[in-house]
Amino acid sequence: MLRRFLARASFALTLTLGLGGPALAEQYTQVGDFEIHYNAVNTSFLTPEVAQANNIQRSQGLALLNVSVREVQEEGDTRAVNAGVEGTVSGLTGEAQNLAFRTVHDGDSTYHLATFRIREDEPMRFDLDVRYDRNAEPVEISFIQRFYLER
Repeated sequence: MLRRFLARASFALTLTLGLGGPALAEQYTQVGDFEIHYNAVNTSFLTPEVAQANNIQRSQGLALLNVSVREVQEEGDTRAVNAGVEGTVSGLTGEAQNLAFRTVHDGDSTYHLATFRIREDEPMRFDLDVRYDRNAEPVEISFIQRFYLER
């Protein structure tokens, strides 16, 4: 159910922002045999059923960050990895909010989810530490994204 939502949310976000082409590309970082995928969407894109099933509050002022880690297998398939994810998000004021991630298992997928407050048209900076392998140092991932509220 969550996997279907995430696919729909990416599509809905693309349509809402009026973007095409490259906007459909996934955001991910490749580290050796591991792919670290991440995306953030306004929680109002969630259907009420998906929000309730995953205990996520739907609100114009909240967004959801999803991080998942997949290990590429020899055959080219990938398998979910239960990773450790920590991070912060900050707006123009520079005041960082700690992200409280929780792990959701959905079939053969594992998602690390955190919600956070947003403001209209404000660029939000994400700084993440993703530990995909307990024997390796965490990977640092940073990105900036703007959020727009539906009116």
